[in-house]
Amino acid sequence: MSGFVQRGGCSYQGGGLFRRWFVVSRTFPHNPCIGKTDTTRQSRRSRASVSHDHRPQPTDVRLGRIVRLLMEHATVVVSGTKIAQEISSTRSEVWRLIQQLRGLGVDVAGHAATGYQLRSMPDLLLPEILRPFLRGTIFDGQLHHFYKIGSTNTAAMAAAAEGAPEGSVFLAEEQTVGRGRGAHAWHSERSAGIYCSVVLRPAMPPSEVLVLSLAAGLAVQAAIQQIDSRVHVDLKWPNDLLIAGKKVCGILTEMNAEATRVRYIVVGIGINVNQAAFPKELVEQATSLRLATGTEWSRVELAGALLKSLEWEYRQLLGPADARRSILRRFSEHSSWVNGKAVRIEENGSSLDGITEGLDDRGFLRVRTTQGQQTVLSGTVREK
Repeated sequence: MSGFVQRGGCSYQGGGLFRRWFVVSRTFPHNPCIGKTDTTRQSRRSRASVSHDHRPQPTDVRLGRIVRLLMEHATVVVSGTKIAQEISSTRSEVWRLIQQLRGLGVDVAGHAATGYQLRSMPDLLLPEILRPFLRGTIFDGQLHHFYKIGSTNTAAMAAAAEGAPEGSVFLAEEQTVGRGRGAHAWHSERSAGIYCSVVLRPAMPPSEVLVLSLAAGLAVQAAIQQIDSRVHVDLKWPNDLLIAGKKVCGILTEMNAEATRVRYIVVGIGINVNQAAFPKELVEQATSLRLATGTEWSRVELAGALLKSLEWEYRQLLGPADARRSILRRFSEHSSWVNGKAVRIEENGSSLDGITEGLDDRGFLRVRTTQGQQTVLSGTVREK
């Protein structure tokens, strides 16, 4: 997940049907900006077909072990024999794995006869490299890395349906069919962004899940500013982050739920990190941290900060009774879109103009129109 995402509204999935919503109302039972699937009556055969067809292959865990070994012996040449012993393999297999690492962009010097040495620190989101950043979190030991995948959200939803534990993280170097809201695609340049989806199983009703999506936005903002406090990140309701008016991050939250309880939620986060350029159709709408600051960022460091911040926000949401109010207050404080912004809400050919007047207690956007204050439940929010 990454790049500039969609310009359309939100989608709601229930009972196998997709509906497009543009609703401005004072009450509504759930958040249509979050994909929802009800599988109460889904057969075992249909669940299996969804989960096992075209299953993406995770990155060989031995690659991370080799990188970690070379990092720990960065000043010396490590023999193929030693590496083979460490990963319980053969020297010929080590050579094959080294070639895979080079294909991923890892700068490894040497060959089978003389041994291997790491020339520079790789910026790959391999579990062995990320794990030290996540000790003691719900994500520790639950990292799943893919060199190339269709969509991390799709993989995470399938794994969650099969019982993947809370805290499971799906990371990819590249997505081929990264998804945004609705039917819109994501631009996912290889090893340039963070394409990450996490499985959560909160004890909450579906009507409260929008607050979790807003909390994820706060987590991304905190992670970016932890690395560089000079970067000003604006939170655009409900799930975009902007720098100087251009999108740097998008969040896609999907869930499987019954009427009164959530079974599982997948929070997908795509951050543009080191993209040096975008396709011409996205130049005016998208940016990256590299373009915004003029320097390259460590994706490993940022991913570690992101997951730790996300866990903190999640723990807060499930903890104190006033946590929801805190999230809504902090989101409003860090967003120029929530209060006093002249906006146009668009969906399916309809539009509504008004001035934003904060969030209600569920996290929906309130807008003052010529007909009075209305509550926006979905649609594309544009500056007027």
